[in-house]
Amino acid sequence: MDIFNIYLPIAEIQFNVILLFVLGFCVGVLGGFFGVGGGWIVTPTLNIFGFPMDYAIGTDITYIFGTSIVSTKIHSGLGNIDWKLGIFSIVSSVIGVEVGAQFIMYLGKTYGTEGLDSIVRWSFITLLIFLGSFMLYDYFVVQKRLSEEERKADDPKQTHISRIQKKKKTALPIRLQSIRLFPMVSFKTSGIKSVSFWIVFVIFFIAGVLQGFLGVGGGFIKMPAMIYLLGVPTVIAVGTDLFNVLITSIYGGFTYAIKGRVELIAAVIMFFGGALGAIFGSTATKYVRGYGIRLLFAIMIIVAGGSVVIKQLEKPLGMPIFNDISGYVVVGAAMLMTSVVLWKLISSYYKLKKSEIGFDPDSIGKH
Repeated sequence: MDIFNIYLPIAEIQFNVILLFVLGFCVGVLGGFFGVGGGWIVTPTLNIFGFPMDYAIGTDITYIFGTSIVSTKIHSGLGNIDWKLGIFSIVSSVIGVEVGAQFIMYLGKTYGTEGLDSIVRWSFITLLIFLGSFMLYDYFVVQKRLSEEERKADDPKQTHISRIQKKKKTALPIRLQSIRLFPMVSFKTSGIKSVSFWIVFVIFFIAGVLQGFLGVGGGFIKMPAMIYLLGVPTVIAVGTDLFNVLITSIYGGFTYAIKGRVELIAAVIMFFGGALGAIFGSTATKYVRGYGIRLLFAIMIIVAGGSVVIKQLEKPLGMPIFNDISGYVVVGAAMLMTSVVLWKLISSYYKLKKSEIGFDPDSIGKH
């Protein structure tokens, strides 16, 4: 496989060009489908396979910008973007990105490359596993509640109980929207009648800090935050998050580039794969229900977090093979999840076409 290696002059390493393209394609599919930049996959993968952490972060943010252009355009055509919410979120996110980037530079000077790698990895582990676990819990609990409400819908005596359950399910967004801290804003596309600007500002500022610190598009924080804190519908959160990632990644890529931490050749190769993948991933959101997207997203980020745990155990246990295992786990999981998304897209499209022409090929020979 050495024949596919290329020299990356900025990071000063040899890297496999096929791995870069495949990684870009998979993240493009998953990013367009989940509404995230995919940095929670790209940054640890690049680092695991040899990129210094600060170069992995800067290269990843630059790559995210390219693929987000394609995904945002497609989601715009599907009507999945709340432009007003996206614009409001960008200001606080950009401020947060610079804070996070400056913190990375400080930690690098203070603790060196090895210390920085360890800090960022443990941050990834904590965030990915926590968010994934929370979303899995929410998925199964909410699905159970919805099933109970549907079962009791025809019973007039259960109306009051059903109403209580619905109130509990949406308690957090309702409480945040009830905080009267002026100025108040509304987001019609997301179905938000009134919410404090400062609530929106704080949520996306924190996401921006994580984006600059971890080298992610911030999507794995922003998308769940819009759903669980602001009450935005899943498909709208996906599209709006991609718009936010697109704009903030411009600044993130720029600030890392002037610091000499962007390997442009690697970013361009990943972009070609990502642009192709984003077309498939974004289109798939037309055919998969909101809770299905959340479930797949939760599984993927837990696996990504697990791969970083394996990498982190390499030195304490004195087992270099853990480095290879970690890389194969995250790349394999990304490829598997990409296959699932593509399969859902193809199978759903096939069913739609059958219903449009009123013909079921499976029925042939049954009469």
